[in-house]
Amino acid sequence: MFLRPAHYRHPEFRQGARDMLAVAPGIAAWGLMTGVAMAKSGMSVLEVILMTVLVYAGSAQLAAIPLLAAGAPMWVILATAGCVNLRFVVFSAHLRVYMMHLPRWERMLTGFLTADLTYVLFTRRFPDPSDDPAQRLAQQAYLAGNCGLGWCNWVSFSLLGMALANFIPGAWGLGFAGILALLGIACSLTSTRLRVVSAGVAGAVAVAAFALPFKLNILVAIAAAVAVCLLLEKPATPPTPRSKPGAAA
Repeated sequence: MFLRPAHYRHPEFRQGARDMLAVAPGIAAWGLMTGVAMAKSGMSVLEVILMTVLVYAGSAQLAAIPLLAAGAPMWVILATAGCVNLRFVVFSAHLRVYMMHLPRWERMLTGFLTADLTYVLFTRRFPDPSDDPAQRLAQQAYLAGNCGLGWCNWVSFSLLGMALANFIPGAWGLGFAGILALLGIACSLTSTRLRVVSAGVAGAVAVAAFALPFKLNILVAIAAAVAVCLLLEKPATPPTPRSKPGAAA
């Protein structure tokens, strides 16, 4: 994905990296605090490194860390992480039409490297899928640049947080910077009334259902927003067929 000359030489590769660079400080702060939390949970250095590189999901990591420290059963840890990451099912369903022309291994790799901000930035850059080979190449090049910088940013600052765990107090609240970065990008996408309603419904339901276990309020908020928008969205009116001259004859 990153080593293909057709990708890293494409202008969209640099555009994807530039877009991710704009929000990189927030993700770096989030990764830093996640590294601190992992190190202070009693995990070994090897376990922190493997979790950082292989899991690559800040919310799921933060949800799993206290369960690991408490010695919870594996199924509880996996169920919790799965519930927190259920939003990626929605992301993948939307991105499916963009990716089905790719081989399976590349779809799997792209799915692993796609984070919240990657999804938001990509869909803002390419709101519609395309069957044109040149456009498809541009989309993959953008994802390669965006995902590559995002993954390197997260991993490097998570490991830095592990190394500096004794010098960075959790009271700084740096992890909230990642949420602010995502919030800023999300607000820029509310360009229609229906999107404003969707954001408002999702936010209100997420707060109202905050007490649900395993952060299921996120999934409930997504479902509520989708349901409301489906009810409010006007069905597209099919075009009226135009009769050809002489057809009546």
